[in-house]
Amino acid sequence: MSEKLPQEYDAETTTGPVASPLTSHSLAKSLTNGELYRTETAETLKTQLSRQGTADVNFPFATEISDLAEFPDEYIAETVTGLVPLQSIRSFRRVPTIPELEKGIEDIEYVTFKIGDPENPMNWNTTFKWFITMLVSVLVIAVAFGSSCVTGGLGLIEEKYNVSLEVSILTCSVMVIGFAVGPLAWSPLSEQYGRRPIYVFSLFLYTIFNIPCALSPNIGGLLACRFLCGVFASSGLVLAGGTIADIWPMAHRGNAIAYFAAAPYAGPVFGPLICGWINVGSHRLDLIFWVNMAFSGAMFIAISAIPETYAPVILKRRAAKLRKETGNSNIMTEQERLKAPLSEIIRTVLVRPILLIMTEPVLDLMNTYIILIYSLLYAFFFAYPVIFQELYGYNDGMIGLMFIPILIGAMLALVTTPLLEKLYTKTISRRRPTPEDRLIGSMIGAPFVPIALFILGATSYKHIIWVGPSSAGLAFGYGMVLIYFSVNNYIIDSYEKCAASALAAKVFTRSAGGAAFPLFTTQMYQNLGLQWASWLLAFISLAMVTIPFGFYRYGSHLRSIWGNSAKYSNDMQ
Repeated sequence: MSEKLPQEYDAETTTGPVASPLTSHSLAKSLTNGELYRTETAETLKTQLSRQGTADVNFPFATEISDLAEFPDEYIAETVTGLVPLQSIRSFRRVPTIPELEKGIEDIEYVTFKIGDPENPMNWNTTFKWFITMLVSVLVIAVAFGSSCVTGGLGLIEEKYNVSLEVSILTCSVMVIGFAVGPLAWSPLSEQYGRRPIYVFSLFLYTIFNIPCALSPNIGGLLACRFLCGVFASSGLVLAGGTIADIWPMAHRGNAIAYFAAAPYAGPVFGPLICGWINVGSHRLDLIFWVNMAFSGAMFIAISAIPETYAPVILKRRAAKLRKETGNSNIMTEQERLKAPLSEIIRTVLVRPILLIMTEPVLDLMNTYIILIYSLLYAFFFAYPVIFQELYGYNDGMIGLMFIPILIGAMLALVTTPLLEKLYTKTISRRRPTPEDRLIGSMIGAPFVPIALFILGATSYKHIIWVGPSSAGLAFGYGMVLIYFSVNNYIIDSYEKCAASALAAKVFTRSAGGAAFPLFTTQMYQNLGLQWASWLLAFISLAMVTIPFGFYRYGSHLRSIWGNSAKYSNDMQ
């Protein structure tokens, strides 16, 4: 009789038990470090996993058939051996037998991180984690800067290409439209190939496409290249939050996101602030794009230097290495076993966000609020030139300085967001949280937006010093960041099971609003007057204040009766 494991009497293992299915795989082949090839059993998993598997936000929703996942926590789990047989996980979680469609599926072994694994991004040094967090925050600022940099030189575009102001404004709008299109590709590609390759590929092309922007002989070429810049740069916007989620455990992720929250909204402010002075000092449109290219190129180099952070891809690479070393073709990740077909990926990436927009009133109302705040930010870029040129005769450089209070307001919000996160942590220590607990920040920030616009309108007179209208930016910057931070978390918590699709719907609609508002802001201020144009936006913002307060009070009930939010959120079960 042949022995299945002849080394059993001489071997010493960490766990003791050795899963019997593995003994049929090349008879206990050795790994590179010389350790005996062993895997987990249902018994050893008791001390390492929960009975109920829960996917984290870094679960590959777009590229794995999540409905069939039996080991959704594979990417956040750590086990002693780093290998978990499918039969062990089924036995441990008492998963009922399902019809098998693949020959030999009972011999599959899933790869996990080992306990204390240095390749697990969650185990990286805290200082290094904060370095990556700050780096991706600066990347978002660089991308947002690129979208608004042209606002400091609209007159140069009119002069060089002999076009109207409306056409020159399109150079800003088309890049923001690119922000809406790009994430549809970058999100699923990052789940398949990792964050780092997508960063490197897209940011390299973003940097390169600034060259034709600087040298374009006609407005059509400039608009086309600006759109492509938006498509490629959008990877920074859509993947930065995922990178933070990759390296911070849930308990500490909130604090990292809290400091990151200002980047998407404070970033665009640097565009007119810096490029306005480039316009005044050099009167060169191409220099604006060269500066943007230098900024994006520096971020491309910096981001290229950091290692891969996306756990599913790290484990896929480890599984491929183990298959080669052991000769066992059944070692894999669940993402590889349950790889979604292209049709399913397209449905998840393209159809589901549209479906959510069409069927989820809760998401639509929150998206409407985000659209308003994002659109108002871009409206400021075109309202300020009208206001400060007409009232004080300021040039583009001086007008850029008027945006500094918005930055100050955003920085003040960064002092508040960690306090909100601590409040939330205390709440979940006392009871089970609900998505509505995330709305405290938006309730604090919501009144500041109409207040800012009322101040802007009330102080837009020649006899009032520039401090009056400029100070409106303080209140707007503060309210803007708090609203974004709060509502973004509310959407994630409300649609936990399809958070990626819900956020994709938010990015798409937000970018559409940000692209549209600049096209009529200048005319609105010219036709309605400096006061009533601001007051009209103020009254709209005032009406929107009711959204966070209403949902804080009635949100749970509304989510239970409107659409299908109950099946998307764990708190409704």
